[in-house]
Amino acid sequence: MSLDPNAALVLFSGGQDSATCLAWALDRFGRVETLGFDYGQRHRIELAVRAPLRQAISAAFPAWAAKLGEDHVLDLAVLGQISNTALTSDAAIAMQANGLPNTFVPGRNLLFFTFAAALAYRRGIKHIVTGVCETDYSGYPDCRDDTVKAMQLALNLGMDTRFVLHTPLMWIDKAQTWSLAAGLGGEALVEIIRTGSHSCYNGTRATLHEWGHGCATCPACALRAQGWRGFVEQTGGYSCLE
Repeated sequence: MSLDPNAALVLFSGGQDSATCLAWALDRFGRVETLGFDYGQRHRIELAVRAPLRQAISAAFPAWAAKLGEDHVLDLAVLGQISNTALTSDAAIAMQANGLPNTFVPGRNLLFFTFAAALAYRRGIKHIVTGVCETDYSGYPDCRDDTVKAMQLALNLGMDTRFVLHTPLMWIDKAQTWSLAAGLGGEALVEIIRTGSHSCYNGTRATLHEWGHGCATCPACALRAQGWRGFVEQTGGYSCLE
């Protein structure tokens, strides 16, 4: 199978991390497609913000717009059907006896990587980009660098090809993720991600906080807010909020 070394597929949920990864890919590759998953997530509002985010990035960055290709959304409802987690039900978010939060959906990223590779294979795309991270995360084992490397090996062996899985955020925290966005697209990109992306586990978009939309109480909102404050402190303020 011939894979285009200048093409990338971005796992694009509609959140801050994946939006930053999309910009990262557009800055590096000549053709970039996006992939989202509908797995019955309680914060499915993230699926609704994906298209407006893509449109906003295209409008603000014409050079990137020329590279942005097709968007794909795959139905993985079966994952929600076999999961009893706080991300696939209305259960209260809490820590479990095994030390993991009940927002962990077992097998989620493993399935995401597998379906992304299957799609990339058919689309002739060599590079797969994901926003998983070991620095600021909830301890999810399928976000670890070792997991990604193992998946890359398994996918390449199983499909007899040479995909490259990229994790631009693996070793940086949320403040540095905001800084990465600023370095890629300046305040215009930061503002698009701040106002257009969605991270809140509860799916709340009624209030726009300084760091973006959300309930301001769930772990995802707390992490995003903490990262934003660190970013603003490092940059000495940000004019888009003035």
